[in-house]
Amino acid sequence: MQKTDLLKTQKSNIVLLIAAFAAVYILWGSTYLAIKYAIDTLPPFLMAGTRFVVAGGILMLWARFSKDYEPPKAAHWKTSFIVGTLLLLGGNGGVVFAEHYISSSLAALLVATEPFWIVLLSWLWLKGSRPNLKTIAGIAVGFFGVWLLLNGQHASTDPNANPMQFFGAIAVILAALSWAFGSIYGLRSPVPKSAILTSGMQMFAGGLVLYFVSLITGEFSRFDVSKVSNESLLGLGYLIIAGSLIGFTAYSWLLKNANPAMVSTYAYVNPIVAVFLGWLIAGETFTTQMLIGAGVIVGSVVLITARDNDKNKGEEFQLPESECRTASA
Repeated sequence: MQKTDLLKTQKSNIVLLIAAFAAVYILWGSTYLAIKYAIDTLPPFLMAGTRFVVAGGILMLWARFSKDYEPPKAAHWKTSFIVGTLLLLGGNGGVVFAEHYISSSLAALLVATEPFWIVLLSWLWLKGSRPNLKTIAGIAVGFFGVWLLLNGQHASTDPNANPMQFFGAIAVILAALSWAFGSIYGLRSPVPKSAILTSGMQMFAGGLVLYFVSLITGEFSRFDVSKVSNESLLGLGYLIIAGSLIGFTAYSWLLKNANPAMVSTYAYVNPIVAVFLGWLIAGETFTTQMLIGAGVIVGSVVLITARDNDKNKGEEFQLPESECRTASA
């Protein structure tokens, strides 16, 4: 009887692992396309602010009933607003802005440059260990992949196309840098004991900052509810539920129940999922050069994370989660 119960428990854990990895791989990878639909008729900063205020509020309420809950202090809110601004305004907001001008799949691939910035900032800012040759090679190869992507996009663009496409791509790279800054800052700053409360506070604070930017840029005054499409509302709902709540819950569970090295693979699986869904659903196309660049970037991320795994014997370099980690997107 005990053996039977053990087998049932093992099967249950395997099912949960598969479901959690599927959520992190597919749901987070699909958020880029969901953003594309959401901002079709919703102002970008207003949409993103609503997403994170709602998701953050739900997570804060959920954390209130967790065992490790503690009332947040002023220092915790200070960290939340700084990190939330860097991650969600600079990081996610940059991606949301850029997707007005570039494809969702290109945005996802450029976000994959985040590990490059994390490694460099960890070394320069936190005075961590100097990157070894494998890491330097990974960074160099990654930026070569970025060049291939940008150059390939330019070559595939109609001469009369919107020149903002190039600046949209640059905005995503800067967004990845902002996300890296926020992630590194959060490592040394005071946060609540509860990881759920920490993420909820950062989402909520970042959402409020996004609302403020939406206000000062005139989005509220130009916003017409009657022009919002069902697709945009579905996209927003998907981002809140699937991207932020389900994806975050699955990621948090995986960190406690799976090998961190395996969990980190979302960083190079998400772009592949985003490219496939962009092609399948939205009809997004790539030149051969852009596809090569995409493969080069994914390969460089593998090189960088593999370096840290070797160094720490399995205690892998923790890539920041994309939904407060969304960013995500």
